[in-house]
Amino acid sequence: MTTRFAGATSTVTADDQEVDPLTMGRRIRQLRTARGMTLDELAGAVDRAPSQLSMIENGRREPKLTLLRAIARALGTTLDALLESEPLDERSTLEIQMERAMRGQTFQALGIEPFRVGKTMPTEALKAMLALQGEIERLRDERSATPEEARRANVALRRLMRTQNNYFPDLEQHARDLLDAVGHPGGPLTQRTASDIAAHLGFTLHYVPDLPQTTRSVADIKNGRLYLSSRVRAQSDPRTAVLQALSSRILGHSEPHSYAEFLRQRVETNYLTGALLIPEGHVVPALADAKARRALSIEDLRDTYSVSYETAAHRFTNLATVHLGIRVHFLKVHESGTITKAYENDDVNFPTDRLGSIEGQMCCRKWTSRVVFDVDDHFNPYYQYTDTGNGTYWCTARVEGSSEGAHSVSVGVRFDDTKWFLGRDTPNRGVSKHSVEVCCRRAPVELESAWREHSWPNVRTPRTLLATLPTGSFPGVDSTEVYEFLEAHAPR
Repeated sequence: MTTRFAGATSTVTADDQEVDPLTMGRRIRQLRTARGMTLDELAGAVDRAPSQLSMIENGRREPKLTLLRAIARALGTTLDALLESEPLDERSTLEIQMERAMRGQTFQALGIEPFRVGKTMPTEALKAMLALQGEIERLRDERSATPEEARRANVALRRLMRTQNNYFPDLEQHARDLLDAVGHPGGPLTQRTASDIAAHLGFTLHYVPDLPQTTRSVADIKNGRLYLSSRVRAQSDPRTAVLQALSSRILGHSEPHSYAEFLRQRVETNYLTGALLIPEGHVVPALADAKARRALSIEDLRDTYSVSYETAAHRFTNLATVHLGIRVHFLKVHESGTITKAYENDDVNFPTDRLGSIEGQMCCRKWTSRVVFDVDDHFNPYYQYTDTGNGTYWCTARVEGSSEGAHSVSVGVRFDDTKWFLGRDTPNRGVSKHSVEVCCRRAPVELESAWREHSWPNVRTPRTLLATLPTGSFPGVDSTEVYEFLEAHAPR
């Protein structure tokens, strides 16, 4: 799932070094003007038309190696000097930034035709235009960070996950390589091994009481420090916080440029963390054995590797289809009934909006994920068969608490695959027809006619549903607070 970004247009030298044509062109102009040569004089020295050299200096044409050598000789310098990576002067740097801006989406969307940045254009004008262009892009990114944009991103990501059966070989390989590097013998990952992984990646762990409230961890990449909260909640797993923070470094994540990229990075991070906590090479034989005994259990997976039920459920969906031949679905539902996470490749019919997004929809009250909230016994797992318009499904579910309230986490399969699981003998049954309005989304006609004009509920809506997504490179993170924290804790 790791994204690869295409770089800027480049020319390749004899040493296979990539050079930006704009930067090289401006360097030629900078050297030419420093020597007091006109464009015509340089063109005559290399036997080329001035218009051709002008296009080279403006980064619109990539010169051949023979021409570059001729230009270098005419300027009294070397080929290496033309291709060096040293920064240009301020004016040339601004001109390059302006050229790139004019070729970008913002100028094109505004219908602004590219223009020549001449010598007479004041440097202050260039700075002002670049500042305005940057602000327009910031406002555009802020406007796009809406619930609709988030739903579209979720839909696209779920399609990718479904296409690959929620199994990503490259992330599994990352986990294997890292566990081999620290000599992990297999089985559950210890806190010590998590610290060994940090040391292997060049980080020291620092537990502090003043970690910014909007973060789970903060990595000081410059000084090789990873800050985590010393105020660990009783239900939290200290290994998870360390591994999630390190996963971003392992995968080479850069600052996300869209909510879709931010979301994908979060999924990659969680996947790799799960693959480290529950190693594929160790768990797959155990799952295959449990299937042979018809004793698959998310609870057993949780207990064997000392992870949360949600982590065990996620990890099972990664491996179930590829290694066990079982199609599954996963659902996380807030106590308000709102679906917060979902995955399926077993054709279960989850409610969706017009964009196809499941997140944010109300889960059917008859579905296992909602019924489990009304079960008094939260110590033992809850199992239920649910008849739907798309067939019968069996689910196992649990309720877990969090700072945002209680959530249910459930994993389910089609009726034919129930035979592999513990809990298949449950007497609990439900009927969910959420595709029919009367099931959940609309009250029965008699009740609606009796009460619609005589009731006014005071809605208990989570405040996050009343606002757009938080803006910024990392949605919801107070960047100023993070930078002040790093400044205060950086080694002197």
